[in-house]
Order: sequence, then structure tokens, then C-alpha cells
Amino acid sequence: MSTNPASDPTVPAGLELTLPHDLSPWRMFLSADTVVQTVIIGLALASVVTWTVWLAKTVELRQARRRVRTLLAALEDVRTLVDAVKRVDDLPGPEAILVREAMAEVRLSIGAPLDGLMERIASRLDRLEAAAGRRMAIGTGILATVGSVAPFVGLFGTVWGIVNSFIGISKAQTTNLAVVAPGIAEALLATAIGLVAAIPAVVIYNAFSRSIAGYRALLADAAAKILRQVSRDVDRRALPLHEAAE
Repeated sequence: MSTNPASDPTVPAGLELTLPHDLSPWRMFLSADTVVQTVIIGLALASVVTWTVWLAKTVELRQARRRVRTLLAALEDVRTLVDAVKRVDDLPGPEAILVREAMAEVRLSIGAPLDGLMERIASRLDRLEAAAGRRMAIGTGILATVGSVAPFVGLFGTVWGIVNSFIGISKAQTTNLAVVAPGIAEALLATAIGLVAAIPAVVIYNAFSRSIAGYRALLADAAAKILRQVSRDVDRRALPLHEAAE
């Protein structure tokens, strides 16, 4: 079979002048149907959003983990909760609020029995950990959406493009490969772009899920240190509520 549409008798006269000879991705995009072009543009924008979220969350998580490690180091050798509050006064970020909230609960418990103090502080710290985890997870839902939806959006563009290709084949009344291939290639480009957008989104989402879990584990370590310090202070009668009682 001849591969030159100009010399193939199965190609209608004049059709060879309209066949694209450049099947580069950019040329296929320009030659594609409007719907397929819209799908490809949408997927390209989704890919840009994915990498933007990756950059922003990577910086945010790195800074947050550094702040928690600084907090853990500050709590390493404190003798009382009061000293811990003074130690974290100059620490940046919301992680140091764990110590301040523990002290706030101690002050609110002045005059109350000590039996439930540890449970109240633990409950407050647990809510703070959950809030910090939710704050860090902001934006990652976009990655999950792109990872799950992008392949299907690309498949839609491919199906639409192939349907148009078959309609063109019917109008041209020929099955010559030179006539069929460009339209099908343009349609398959949408699926390829969908996979390019989806695969990094899934990988980055899983990586962030593990990183956020590690961040919450560090917060849990800090909360455990605070609770141990409160327990020691209760035994030593070194808390502000003891001072108020005396």
C-alpha cells in the first residue's frame, strides 16, 4: 500500500492537500476539534494547579515540621509548665499554641479537682492536633480530584475526537491510513494529556498524605511531652492552681 496520499487512488482528489504532515503534539492540538482542544486545555490547567499545590504544600510542610522540631527541642529540658510557656514565647508558628493552651486549661481549672485535669488538657491538645492536620490538608483535595477525574476527562476527549474522525472518514469515503491516522492521533492526545495530569497528582497526593501523617505524629509527640510535664507539675504541686489554692 502506498503511504503517499497524493499518489493513492483511494484518496479523493484534493483531499491530500488538507492532510496534516506534521503530527507533533502542538500541531495535533491545533488541528483537533474544538471540544478536544477544550479538554486538553482544561487538563493542562489541572496539571499546572497540581504542580503549584506541590510547590506550596512542600514549602508549608517543611516549615511546619521544622517548627515542631524546634518546639520539641524547647520542651526537652524544662522543669515546669510555666517554664515551658516562657520558653515558647518567641517561637514562630501555631505549633507553640499547644503549650499555651495547656496553661490556659490549667488556669481555667483553678478551684476544680485535679482528677480531670489531665483529661481536659489531653482533649484540648487533641483538638488542636486535628485542626493543625486539617489546615495542612487544605489543597490536597484538589490533587485527589485531578488524579481521579483527569483520565476520564481525557477519555471523553478521545471518544469525541474518534467519533469526529469516523464522521470524516465517512464523508471522505476512504479508509486510507493517511486519512484515518491524523484524526485518531489527535483524539488519543487527549488521553495522553489526561494521564500526564493524573499520574503526578496521585503520586503527589500520596506523598503529602504520608508527610501530613508524619507532621501530626510530631505534634502528638509534643502533646505527649506537655502532658508528661503537667503530670510532673501536679505531683510536685508546681502548677498555678496550687499557688492559687495556697
